[in-house]
Amino acid sequence: MSRPRRRRRIGKSVLTTISLLFLASGLLRMFDGTGAALARGLAAVEIGREDEQETLFESCEPDAEIRATLQLLRDRAAELDEREAEIAYRAQSLKVAEEEVRINLAALQSAEESLKATLALADGAAEADLDRLTNVYQSMKPKDAAAVFEEMDPSFAAGFLARMRPEVAAEVLAGLSSQKAYTVSVVLAGRNTGVPVE
Repeated sequence: MSRPRRRRRIGKSVLTTISLLFLASGLLRMFDGTGAALARGLAAVEIGREDEQETLFESCEPDAEIRATLQLLRDRAAELDEREAEIAYRAQSLKVAEEEVRINLAALQSAEESLKATLALADGAAEADLDRLTNVYQSMKPKDAAAVFEEMDPSFAAGFLARMRPEVAAEVLAGLSSQKAYTVSVVLAGRNTGVPVE
């Protein structure tokens, strides 16, 4: 049993010696000043305290030319930031304006379609009314129809006569006075003169 005790004593003495050497090394560095400076620098970096970092670099004052250049760069960066903000504002305004134009265009197209439908409906109704009235005049005795046509405006009368079957229109035209028949005939003949031939 004496051998294990000896080994333990030898192991304890080696550990004690190493510990004492580390302690002595630490004390030397502490009193030397190197350890304190290194500790301050590491603490400033690790903790992130900017005031301690600035004190480390205060001895590095830039000259006037470098300071002027740095100030120009800062001013230029501020100007670019301002322009960038203005461009972003304008881009946003353009997006809003484009959206308004798109909405207005859609509303205008919808109104145009609605107007076309209304006009088509009105044209269809007017055409149906003219067809009915033309049928009424065609159904009348030619002499009675001629009496009504005698009182009509010549262009209006010509419009109805153009819609009638030719044999009925001829009988009504024959019942008109010669002056009225001539005027209505001129209007009928000149209705399509303004139409392009080519």
